Amino acid sequence: MAADNVRRNGGPFAALVVKDGIVIASGANQVTRMNDPTAHAEMVAIREACRVLGDFQLTGCDVYSSCEPCPMCLGALYWARPARIFFAATHDDAAAAGFDDRFIYEQLRLPLPDREIPTFHVADGGAIRPFDEWRSKSDKESY
Repeated sequence: MAADNVRRNGGPFAALVVKDGIVIASGANQVTRMNDPTAHAEMVAIREACRVLGDFQLTGCDVYSSCEPCPMCLGALYWARPARIFFAATHDDAAAAGFDDRFIYEQLRLPLPDREIPTFHVADGGAIRPFDEWRSKSDKESY
């Protein structure tokens, strides 16, 4: 799938979501095709699998990726809570091909103002109000 995606002018990444031995969703990198920096193979597959399942979690599913998930995809996978994640190529293999995500890990370790994209905490007395409302909501669907 990943090699086929390259031949279709996509990125060299693909992913599958499998439940009970059946592929319920697949995704190939569509970042440049869709002008969407979040359209990584795993993200595309997660979105489709959640649509198929009618759920925001991948309970009991396995995710297969052609490459070790990047920080964004790994974060999304943890939020989606699949049973297992399998990958073929490593992040070092991806870096050798020009897809190096080490800088993201490095940026996360820096103080906010020192990051390549300066990031600032804006203190606001009402900032936690949405969380207070969430905590007091009796009919919330936790995730």
